[in-house]
Amino acid sequence: MKKTLSVLSLIILISTTQIHAQSGNGVNPLGQSLNAITTAVPFLSIAPDSRAGAMGDIGCATSADINSQSYNPAKYVFSDNMFGFSVSYSPWLANLVKDINLAYLSGYWKITDMDAIAASFRYFSLGSIDFMDEYGYFISSQNPNEFAIDFTYSRKLIDQLSIAITPRFIYSNLTAGQYVGGEETKAGLAGAADISLFYEQDFDVKAFNNSTLRAGLCISNMGNKMSYSSGTLRRDFLPTNLKLGIGYEMDFDGYNTLTVNGEINKLLVPTNPIYEVDEDGRIVYNEAGDPVIAYGMNPDVSVPRGMIQSFYDAPGGFKEEMQEVMWALGLEYSYRNLFFFRTGYFHESPYKGNRQFISLGAGIKYSVFGIDVSYLIATQQYHPLANTLRFTLNFDFVSTNKNELKQQGRLK
Repeated sequence: MKKTLSVLSLIILISTTQIHAQSGNGVNPLGQSLNAITTAVPFLSIAPDSRAGAMGDIGCATSADINSQSYNPAKYVFSDNMFGFSVSYSPWLANLVKDINLAYLSGYWKITDMDAIAASFRYFSLGSIDFMDEYGYFISSQNPNEFAIDFTYSRKLIDQLSIAITPRFIYSNLTAGQYVGGEETKAGLAGAADISLFYEQDFDVKAFNNSTLRAGLCISNMGNKMSYSSGTLRRDFLPTNLKLGIGYEMDFDGYNTLTVNGEINKLLVPTNPIYEVDEDGRIVYNEAGDPVIAYGMNPDVSVPRGMIQSFYDAPGGFKEEMQEVMWALGLEYSYRNLFFFRTGYFHESPYKGNRQFISLGAGIKYSVFGIDVSYLIATQQYHPLANTLRFTLNFDFVSTNKNELKQQGRLK
């Protein structure tokens, strides 16, 4: 299906985190209003692989796997295997159009028992789009796309705690050099970084063969604002995100394992304020030409200031700040580490994006090969994310000479 959009409409679309939530300007902050936080490159917030996708997009404090790069790269040093790579694919917003998709490649290498490196490549295609001008005349047909490349170094601080640093390069070519308001657009470029911590501790519990407590923290996409023009077009924040997770794994008898996970997320991006309006509902401007803010704070600030301000700038006060916290729950059952069944629930406030869904998934692992599939069930009718499928192929390798690796300190 071809999509026909004006260039200006496309830019506005890209600068929003979700297509179904808008700013609540002009609404009393003490009441309920739609006021979604807007960012550039929202594809960075999509869970790309099937395991996390099946557990409500949870991955910050789950056990280490090949795709930890997208959730908490500090997990890699706790992997039982030495190196691996995976390929993931998902048709995105398939209920709306048929040619938008997300592809993801990820791989890691555990250098020693204390160190690991990893890398990933995320590619998001918007399919074929017919560009139209403001008068509805055809300009050209293009295939907009975005991608991100990142690398990770992860190291254990102590036997139970690790840290990881992840630099990232982001490229977003959405307008193919078209003109908007007399200005030539360009591809958006940004540099960003993640910092993450991971804790894992085994416990002896009489009721179980073994149990493991895990906790994780990750601040992702800390980087410069992105613009699609060198002129006056707006510069948008990246989807800087704070993620906290906790998980508890129960090994009942050496064959049956159940893991319970919980996670919360908050965008560290300024909230849209509510502007003062006149009797005709038009925004009031001051002598400097800036809109007058009635409630909330000025969102046009630096990235570090915006991260701090995001905790207290909501025009609706503490109530609205709490609405900006997303949460998820996930379960994973494993039989002999061969067959996996997963489910989860993700919740975002109806006033901040309204992503609420149940997810299901399954996986099978044989030797070094594994395959995972997940399916998303939206809790609202006609939701654009409904029926989303994700597919992941994993190849995880254990060294054939474990004694030599133990002597080198690469295994315990």
